[in-house]
Amino acid sequence: MTSTLPICPDLWSGSSAQDGLLLRMRIPGGILTGAQSEAIAHFSLHQGGGYVQVTNRANLQIRELKAAIAPEQFRQFQDLGLASGTVSVDALRNIMASPTAGIDAQMLIDTRPLVRAWDAYLQAHAELAALSPKFSLGLDGGEAVSVRDRHNDLVLAAEAGSASDAAESLPAMFRLYLAVEADGLSDTGILISPQHSIALMAALAQVYLDYSQGRQRLDGRRPRLRHAIAEWGMAGYLERVQQCLPFALTRGALACVGRAPVAAEAHQSEAKGEANAQIAAHLASYLGIHPQRQPGLSYIGIALPLGRIEASQLLALADLAQAAGSGTLRLTPWQTLILADIATVDLAEVQTQLAALGFHWSAVRPDSALVACSGRRGCAAAATDTQAQALELVTHLEQCLNLTQPLNIHISGCSKSCAQHSPLDIALVGRSILAADEMAEAYDLYVGAAVKPFGRQVFQAVEAAAVPRLLEQMVRAYQRQQRSPESFGSFCDRHSIWQLQQWFQPPAAANPAQWVAS
Repeated sequence: MTSTLPICPDLWSGSSAQDGLLLRMRIPGGILTGAQSEAIAHFSLHQGGGYVQVTNRANLQIRELKAAIAPEQFRQFQDLGLASGTVSVDALRNIMASPTAGIDAQMLIDTRPLVRAWDAYLQAHAELAALSPKFSLGLDGGEAVSVRDRHNDLVLAAEAGSASDAAESLPAMFRLYLAVEADGLSDTGILISPQHSIALMAALAQVYLDYSQGRQRLDGRRPRLRHAIAEWGMAGYLERVQQCLPFALTRGALACVGRAPVAAEAHQSEAKGEANAQIAAHLASYLGIHPQRQPGLSYIGIALPLGRIEASQLLALADLAQAAGSGTLRLTPWQTLILADIATVDLAEVQTQLAALGFHWSAVRPDSALVACSGRRGCAAAATDTQAQALELVTHLEQCLNLTQPLNIHISGCSKSCAQHSPLDIALVGRSILAADEMAEAYDLYVGAAVKPFGRQVFQAVEAAAVPRLLEQMVRAYQRQQRSPESFGSFCDRHSIWQLQQWFQPPAAANPAQWVAS
């Protein structure tokens, strides 16, 4: 393993980690077949650490490899559709879509054909491999399990409406949103039909590629799409896109049945103190049992602590999906998994088998909404061992607390916040401190959703060993003082930092002198 390995790994070119080589596998739309699941499980079992991890883009990470993937293994993955026919395209970010595409009762447009078509387009146009590896695209078909709040450079979000004549209805269309800043989307006003969507995405990507060629930011990295928009302006960028298209882009407003992107919704809701309630409802939409749009069928959303699945579990899940469902597994951008197309009459038996495999589907267990970056073992930028400390934290909380509301906890080894970018309840951001004349791992602690990106800082430099006990005390204080029902984040947002500090009472390992001034 050399220093030339990429920071953002793909399947062919892994990145070096403390525990070995890390490979990342693109799973367009997050849907895996049984044969694909079995091949991944066997590869991880024999070549890696015997487990895989679902990422927050519905990729799969394979860790603890001792050597790069062999050419014959890569070709096997290509044959199974797990690796791009054009090797260089594998470095691009995964194509994101709702994990309930095609089965969601609220769906307006089935995005699965578009995911396949765009992946085929990328493989047929090798020049697009020169795009920034962070260039990202999201397709939201109007599902209840929405991906509109996920960070992408461009999003096509379905909406539908009715014409002025009640007897006449308009077909569902996509509205185009573009990232104009690091954590926000802008509505372009452009409406596009599904049949023109691939051409539009191709033009958007090509114009951005032309802009980025030969340019470098001050930090040496390639410019992002938002930098092109900042330089040209939205109108200037879209004018160049129009020149690449054989049809005219149209702007308009449908009588919206779909929703605005959650990023915009959350911004409005934060002012009302409701953002965390939306997050809790969203969490419940992809965990647990839900009826599908197909009569007599349901899906089960399964929690995966830190997105981890043992190889033996993945093999058993593939068998269960084949026996009780359609043979596919669906990965989500929240590091969970969906087993779909289960006959409603078989749900009880499937639940029994899932529990026997060690899975659960509760939205209120401490590990249900726990997200952690790879940490010190997998990233040179991280100051803390986030993965191990996250598991210690949830083990402690499960033993001593009875939660009745979801608890969204994000743990990042540094301030980059690779864990997840969305409103949350509690964020822990890793740092190193000097304790007893030695460097020690510690966390700055943030709460609520009112301030981006982490919330409001309550405590600084809490030693990692003290974090479980501190969070226990924080949750107990919330349970005593909350207005029922109220999320932890909403509770924190409506109180001052000083008041929260008095209630939370950090343990001795957290130096009171390092409390954040209120």
